[in-house]
Amino acid sequence: MSDSILSMNDLFKYLPHRYPFLLVDRITALNPGESIKGYKNVSINEPFFSGHFPSYPIMPGVLIVEAMAQVSGVLAMATKDQEAKDLIFYLAGTDNTRFKRPVVPGDRLDMESEILVERRTVMKFACRAYVDGELACTSDILCAGRKP
Repeated sequence: MSDSILSMNDLFKYLPHRYPFLLVDRITALNPGESIKGYKNVSINEPFFSGHFPSYPIMPGVLIVEAMAQVSGVLAMATKDQEAKDLIFYLAGTDNTRFKRPVVPGDRLDMESEILVERRTVMKFACRAYVDGELACTSDILCAGRKP
């Protein structure tokens, strides 16, 4: 499935998340066992913007990390050739997380993830998120797979 494209409906095969917590709109490149790219269109209609912050809406950093974890989860599931009904990868930890710029309504959050370590159902990913080519966030994300 090299350089494939997964739409939002295709994501449901790999992720258990649904609105309002599905934070990936499309996968633009997928190389199982290696890397993935995807994006989220950030809209003013996102439920978190009403309180974060009303006069200056920015996407919460924890949700940027969660979005990168979801993209990584798709990579993990495709690498393990599993579906969400059989196995779920949970966010188990983060290291070296840094925020470089705010993400605001109207932005497209482009995300990349590559596998650093793979041991059975535990995987570590190097993740990056960009807006208009400018680095917004980096994080090493650890995910652990379990049966639902």
